[in-house]
Amino acid sequence: MPGTNLTREEAAERARLLSVSSYEVELDLTVGSESFGSVSVVRFAAEPGSATFADLVTEGPIHEITLNGRPLDPAVVFADSRIALDGLEAENVLRVHADCQYSHTGEGLHRMVDPVDGGVFLYTQFEVPDARRVFTSFEQPDLKAAFQFTVTAPESWELFSNSPTPKPEPAEDGNAVWRFVPTQPISTYITALVAGDYGVVRKDYTSADGTVIPMAVAARKSLMEHMDADEIFDVTFKGFDYFEANFGQPYPFPKYDQLFVPEYNAGAMENAGCVTFREYYVFRSKVTDSAYERRAETILHELAHMWFGDLVTMEWWNDLWLNESFATYASVRCQADATRWSHAWTTFANAEKTWAYAQDQLPSTHPIVAEIPDLEAVYVNFDGITYAKGASVLKQLVAYVGDEAFFQGLRTYFQRHAWGNTRLSDLLGALEEASGRDLAAWSKAWLETAGPNTLRPELTLAEDGSYSSFAVLQEAPADYPTLRPHRIAVGLYEKGEAGLTRVRRLELDVDGPRTEVPELVGVRQPDVVVLNDDDLSYTKIRFDERSVATLVESIGEFTESLPRALAWVATWDMVRTGELAASAYVEQVLSGAAKETEIGVLLSLQAQVKGAIELYADPAKRDGLAERWARLAHARLLTTEPGSDVQLAWARAFADSALEDVHLDLLAGLLDGSERIEGLAVDTDLRWTLLGRLAAMGRAGDAEIDAEVERDPTAAGKRQALGCRAAFPTAEAKEQAWASMVESDKLTNEELLAVIGGFKQNEQRELLKPYAAKYFAAVTRLWAERSPHMAQMLVSGLYPLLTIEQSVVDDVDAVLAETDENVVPPALRRVLLEERDGTERLLRGHAVDAAA
Repeated sequence: MPGTNLTREEAAERARLLSVSSYEVELDLTVGSESFGSVSVVRFAAEPGSATFADLVTEGPIHEITLNGRPLDPAVVFADSRIALDGLEAENVLRVHADCQYSHTGEGLHRMVDPVDGGVFLYTQFEVPDARRVFTSFEQPDLKAAFQFTVTAPESWELFSNSPTPKPEPAEDGNAVWRFVPTQPISTYITALVAGDYGVVRKDYTSADGTVIPMAVAARKSLMEHMDADEIFDVTFKGFDYFEANFGQPYPFPKYDQLFVPEYNAGAMENAGCVTFREYYVFRSKVTDSAYERRAETILHELAHMWFGDLVTMEWWNDLWLNESFATYASVRCQADATRWSHAWTTFANAEKTWAYAQDQLPSTHPIVAEIPDLEAVYVNFDGITYAKGASVLKQLVAYVGDEAFFQGLRTYFQRHAWGNTRLSDLLGALEEASGRDLAAWSKAWLETAGPNTLRPELTLAEDGSYSSFAVLQEAPADYPTLRPHRIAVGLYEKGEAGLTRVRRLELDVDGPRTEVPELVGVRQPDVVVLNDDDLSYTKIRFDERSVATLVESIGEFTESLPRALAWVATWDMVRTGELAASAYVEQVLSGAAKETEIGVLLSLQAQVKGAIELYADPAKRDGLAERWARLAHARLLTTEPGSDVQLAWARAFADSALEDVHLDLLAGLLDGSERIEGLAVDTDLRWTLLGRLAAMGRAGDAEIDAEVERDPTAAGKRQALGCRAAFPTAEAKEQAWASMVESDKLTNEELLAVIGGFKQNEQRELLKPYAAKYFAAVTRLWAERSPHMAQMLVSGLYPLLTIEQSVVDDVDAVLAETDENVVPPALRRVLLEERDGTERLLRGHAVDAAA
C-alpha cells in the first residue's frame, strides 16, 4: 500500500502520461476551526485511454469527484491519499470538492490562534508533498501548471499568495472573496497561501530596467512592534540588485512578499513571490549581530531560489541538493560582496562546513547527487550534504571554471530553461559551453562520491630549523576511498606583538595520496601551518606537532578571523573523531574563547565546548570541567564590554551552564531584579533562559513560571513555560512531559520542540535513564502514527543521547534487526543509524579522554 508515499518510477510514469495546464482552486476558510472547503479543477492532457491518479490527503468528507463530467464514487476511487483516474481522454478536466483539515504540525495549511489578541493566522507549507493536504493535485515538481486561487475569508484579514493580492469582493456574514489571477507555470510545492490578522509593511523596489516590484513584510500584529522592516527591506534590495546584475535575468514574478509566520518548521520556504519565514527571525529581545547575519543569509537564500528553484525547477528530488546548494552559495556570496557582513565566508567555514563535515562522516553519508527513490527519502535528505557540502563544492566549481564563465553559464541556463524543469546535466552543460571545460571528471570526483578527505602535513627539519622536506598527505575513509583533486592554499603563521600573523602563502594543487611542496624546502618552520588556508576546498585538515602546541596556547591570537575559524573547526572535528581528548579541547577553549571577537565563532565555540563536556568527556572529569567552564563564563560576563554582543553571548553561556549555588543565586537575582550587571538588558528572552536553568536545577517552580507567563502571555511565552516545566528535576515532571509527547499528539510542532528541549537535561541523567527503554518500545509506533515532520522531531529529539552506554547501541540494533520495511522504513532506519553512530562516537570519546 503506498500510503502517502510516491516513488520516482511512479512520478516518471505519470509525467510521461500527463501534461498539466492549469489549476483553479477555491478555498473557503470560513467553515470552522478544524477544516476548510476545497474545490479543485485541474485541466490536463493525457495519453487517451490511459489511467493514472491524483493526490489528496484528507480525512473527508469528499463531496464530489468528476472526471470530464463523469461522476466518480469517492468510496471506490479514493484510497491511500490517491484518486484513481481511468479512461483518460486527450484533454481532461478533473473536479474535486472536499473538506480538508487544518494542521498544527506546520504541514499543509497550518492554523494558529494568537493568545495575546485572539487573532487567527494561517499559512501553507507544501515542501515536500503537502499541497495535496489543501487541494487535489498531481504532486510532483515536473508537472508544472498555472494556478488560480479564489479564497473566501473574513473581510478583515490580510491575504497573500503567489500572485498579487486582489481587491476583495464583499460576501455575506462579514466575509469577502479574493480572486487571484493565474500564476506562470510553477510546481505545486512552491504555491502558497498566507491569511489572517497579519500586520503589514509595504515598499516598492525598482529594478534596473525600471520595473516596479511591490513588496510586503508581514507578521502577527502582536509582533509588529518588534518588526524591523527597514532592515529586512535593505537586505532584500541589496539581494535584488546583486542577483539581477549577475543572473542576467529580471526577477521573474510580479511581486515579492516576505511573511513571518507562527509555529513554522523550517527556517524559511521559497514559495514563488510569497516567501514564508520562521517567526524566530522577528527579534523581540536583544540579539547579537550573528542573529542578524543569519537572518540576512536566509533572506538572500530564499531570494536566490526565485531564479534557481522556482523559475527553473528540478525534475525530481534527487537534484534537491542543487536547489539548496546553489541558494546557499549565492546567499553567502551576496552577503560577502554586497552587505555589511563581508566576513560571511568565515561564518560559512565555521557553521555550514562544520555541519557538512559532521554529516559526511555519518553512516548515512551519500554523494551530493543523492539517489532519491521516493518521497520518504526526501524528508531525511535536508541535511548538511545537500546544503553545506554542496555549496562548498559549488564554490570550488566557480574557482575552477572562473567567475565570468560561471555567471555566463547561469544566464544561459536561466534563459534556456525558464518555467521548465531540469537535471544536473543541464546546468553542467551550460557551464561547459561557457567555460570550454569538460566537467565530467570534476562531477564524478565531487558530486558522485561520498565522504570527506583529510589533508595533513608531513615534514622534516634541517638543523637550522628550516624545512628539509614538506608534503601534503591526502586520506579518505576506508568505506569511501576516493582521493580528489584539491586546489588549496598553505598559510604559514608566526607569533608576534600583534598575534598570529600570516607571513607566507602558497597556492598549489593537491592530487593523490602525497603531494610534495618543494617551494617550502629551506623555509624556516613557522609557529602554525594551516593547510587549506582561505578555505578554498572542501576538506578536513590536520596540523603538525608544533602547530598543535601553538594552537593549544594561542588559537585566539590569529589576527584574521578565517584561519582562526578553520583551526577551531579542525580541532572540534578531532574531538568528534577521537583524535583529541575532550578535556584537552576544553583547555584550548578555556584559553582561547576569551580572545574570540568574531561573534558567530564565539557562539559556536560555546555550544561545542558544552557538547565536549557533557557528551565526550570522561564521566569522571565531567563535573570538574563543567564547573571550570561555568566559572569562565561568569568571569567573562562580568568583564566584557557592557552592552556588547560578546557580553550577551557570555550571559547566555553562563545561564546555560551555572551549577554552583553562588552562580544560581546570581541568575535568580538577575531574574527578580535584585542583581544588575552593567549593560546587560534582562529582557523577555533572557528572562526565560534564566528561568529555564533555575527550573532545571530545582531553584524555580510552578509559581515562578506562572508569574513569568503573566509577564509574557504570548505564544512564545506559553511554549517557554512548557519547556521549563519539562525541565523540573523530578520523576513526576519527566513522566508528564513524556506522556504529552509520546502518548498524546495534542502538542503543536513548536510546543513539542520546547518540551523536548526541557525534558533532556545534562544534570538529570539518572532521571532520564528509564526513558531509553521507553523510547525503543515506542519508536516504530511514533514513526508510523505521526506526520513526517513530527515523527522526525520525536525520533531524533527523544533519542537517549545522554545515556552513553553500549546497551543503547544494542537497543538500536534490536530495532534495526526488523527487516519488514513497513515496520522500520528506510527513512527511520537512516535516522536510527545516525543516532547509533553518535552513541558509538561518544563511547570512543570517553575512552580517549579517560586515557589522556
